[in-house]
Amino acid sequence: VRGQLPDDVEEPVVAKQDASARPIIWIAFFSDRYNTQQLSQIAEEQVKDRLQTVPGVSQVILGGEKRWAMRLWLDSARMAARGVAVLDVERALRTQSVELPSGRVENLDRELTIQTRGQLQTAEQFNRLIIRQDGNSVVRLEDIGYAKEGVEDERVVARFKGKPSIGLGIVRQSRANTLEVAKGVKARMAEIAPIIPAGIEFEFPYDESIYVERAVNEVVETLFIAFALVVLTIFVFLRDLRSTLVPALTVPVSVMGTFGLLYLLGYSVNIFTLLALVLAIGIVVDDAIVVLENIYRHIEAGDSPMQASLKTMREIAFAIVTITLSLVAVFLPLAFVGGLTGKLLIEFAVALAGSVVCSAFVALTLSPMVSARILRSKSEEKHGALFAWFERRFDNLSRRYERTLSWSLNHRAIIMVCAAGLMGLTVYFFQNLEQEFLPEEDKGRFLALAITPQGSTPEYTDRMMRQMEEIASQTPELTGYFSAVALPFNGPGDSTQGFMFMRLANGERRPLRDIVGGPTGLGARFITEVEGAIAIPILPKAVDLGISQPFELVLTHTDIGEMYAFSQQLMNRLRQEGFLANVRASMELTKPELDLRVDRDRAGVLNVSVADISRTLQILFGGQDLADIKQRGRQFEVVVQLERDRRLTPSDLDRIYVPDRGGKLVQLSNLVTVVTGAGPNRIERYNRQRSTTIQGTPVGLPLGTAMQRTEEILKEILPPGHGYTWKGESQNLRDSSGEIWFFLGMAIIVVYM
Repeated sequence: VRGQLPDDVEEPVVAKQDASARPIIWIAFFSDRYNTQQLSQIAEEQVKDRLQTVPGVSQVILGGEKRWAMRLWLDSARMAARGVAVLDVERALRTQSVELPSGRVENLDRELTIQTRGQLQTAEQFNRLIIRQDGNSVVRLEDIGYAKEGVEDERVVARFKGKPSIGLGIVRQSRANTLEVAKGVKARMAEIAPIIPAGIEFEFPYDESIYVERAVNEVVETLFIAFALVVLTIFVFLRDLRSTLVPALTVPVSVMGTFGLLYLLGYSVNIFTLLALVLAIGIVVDDAIVVLENIYRHIEAGDSPMQASLKTMREIAFAIVTITLSLVAVFLPLAFVGGLTGKLLIEFAVALAGSVVCSAFVALTLSPMVSARILRSKSEEKHGALFAWFERRFDNLSRRYERTLSWSLNHRAIIMVCAAGLMGLTVYFFQNLEQEFLPEEDKGRFLALAITPQGSTPEYTDRMMRQMEEIASQTPELTGYFSAVALPFNGPGDSTQGFMFMRLANGERRPLRDIVGGPTGLGARFITEVEGAIAIPILPKAVDLGISQPFELVLTHTDIGEMYAFSQQLMNRLRQEGFLANVRASMELTKPELDLRVDRDRAGVLNVSVADISRTLQILFGGQDLADIKQRGRQFEVVVQLERDRRLTPSDLDRIYVPDRGGKLVQLSNLVTVVTGAGPNRIERYNRQRSTTIQGTPVGLPLGTAMQRTEEILKEILPPGHGYTWKGESQNLRDSSGEIWFFLGMAIIVVYM
């Protein structure tokens, strides 16, 4: 692949990373005293490396970074007056600001390393750089522009609470525990705080561990409540503390056994495993209750507790094994579901199946042993008036149940018809229930996107973001918000996009849905008050799936023009239907562009190469890294570009000159024709086909219903040759729905086998 790339491209980096790897914590550094470039320098040199050594941390991302660089700003008018082309500047930098290993001087006893200090270091040295020399005439950089310390990318903007900021995103390792990593990061930040210069503050605008810790604590609390309720229920029906102790011991022993199994498999204690244990509490006592009931029956028949335990094991041991295998056959297949659903359910299924196996082992070993030791024979039992009162009620209930069972056995046809009817209703309701992959969850935070028209500058998008910040600052529940424009995610930043992380106060407050929704919520205010952009609030799901809307439909076709036309038709139809909000396409053919068409015949006559034309424009208007500079033990870029005031309008192209093969300058307007038009903002591929993604947010109905209605529309209007598929959360919902049906059917078959 490297051989097919241009020679001057940076070396590709291949990294293996979890596809779902996202920052679990964002740390915002902000200050009234320091600018973003200074904050970036401090964060990179004093904070980033220290955070990367925290156990469990995979990567530290600098969001909104403005990395130091030496900027060489050129003036096209002064260059033309001096007869200098930008290619002369490039040649001068590559030949006069270079530092190479220079060997050594050595004799029989000693050697001396030769260091050639040829690299320019300061702005003054760059300004004195000789660009061109004709006899006694010397043209230096200061004659055609100036050097100034700046940043690599001036388009990125980041703020926290309206102050210049930089964000540090902490990405955990795939097998690391979120809570442990978060604790380690916060402890390390407490160590770093004293060495950070005065005037710099930091906060955590996004911290996934807060929600995870709160959720885990709530599940643990639920676990104890469930255990207490199960024991209380058993006691109410058995009315005997000794008898209640037998199944009560089963729960903690089975839970401890399950924890041991999870440890051996390398799993962690998380929300899914704890939820499995909450569900398992009501299941793991079943085997012990069956054993206890049978032992109690033999004791009432006159056997001693030891004899009753031995008889019980001979009678029902096989039945307990059968029950256990049946439950495992129901739960364990969930571990083999594919896709994201399988990743979410595998630990849940293993924990649930493991707890059932542990409970069976306990029921076959511990329960009969404890029963033989602590239960009393019938002659030793003494009961009070409360026991007698409960006994009469239970006897009455047993007689009613016996009559009901007798009637059912005598009217089998009616019972079978009713059972078939209930099964049919179950299938009907299941098929017609609204479908959604993951529900929205109030995690005390949410995200908002700002999409501006194609061709918008970072300054324009930043103005829209400031309007959103002003609206957000008026919400009393918000304690912090981090905003950024043109932040690079897996590629160069998009100047038409901005986003905000918003953090809500802990404690009593309005629900997140009320804060964002409703006629006076943030979502409505973003739509009505931010007129120059599409502002989209995105509520968090129970499991974070990234920064995207839940509805994602990928359209594919070989021709971009036809695909774009159909995407516009489909989006208009979806907007008319009204079940999707904030409908947009990832590819737009509306980005303004200047199409420069080279007159090859004239360029050939004037001895100007097309490569020199392209390279001249690339450096002057795109900005290029043409040299390196070492500062503070690190390597930085030297970026050459035309001054901003010299590239404001298309007419500025007329003041650009390109050298011919003899070094004489030829005006660019004599070589190219400028055509104003529009083109795609990006070209996407999906499964090696040209594609565009339509995104939206369902309104008033679940995601599954929105997908179903969209497919009905596609059946009507999809032209021949066009294709579509689902992506993201929509694809996960579609894949999981079919697999769940399959495993549900398999579980029913295995149970009855």
